Amino acid sequence: MATTISHSPAETEALGESWGRSAQSGLVLGLSGDLGAGKTQLVKGLARGLGIAARVHSPTFTLVNVYTGGRLTLFHLDLYRLETGQILAAGLEEYLSPSGVTVIEWAERWFGSIQNSKFKIQNSPPPCRAVQIETLSETERRITYEDSGA
Repeated sequence: MATTISHSPAETEALGESWGRSAQSGLVLGLSGDLGAGKTQLVKGLARGLGIAARVHSPTFTLVNVYTGGRLTLFHLDLYRLETGQILAAGLEEYLSPSGVTVIEWAERWFGSIQNSKFKIQNSPPPCRAVQIETLSETERRITYEDSGA
């Protein structure tokens, strides 16, 4: 596990951008953190690193935003408003084996605790890489993640 301290939203985006530049198809990132912790900021940077020019915003009310036009397609899920049963009924499993990159905000609502570096939903396809974002102050965030290129 690796940990970095971000001192600003721009630094959080820069981290995401670096991950986007090296991301491979099939990557699934599960993001966990309080409201306003910077999950969407990280996704904005990831999209930029993938070469996606579209404006990225949280899909809280649409559940999934799909961004194309970059090196890989980005599938951006936000599970904030859903309970586990609703998530399972929504048929989102296809996003666990993406032809592109999937990012799941509020991943703990689907998978339970994501304190471990890898987590699965039952015996699903590849494990997600867990990213925990903790608010340290108004501008500082502790971002803990699996240190394997993403």
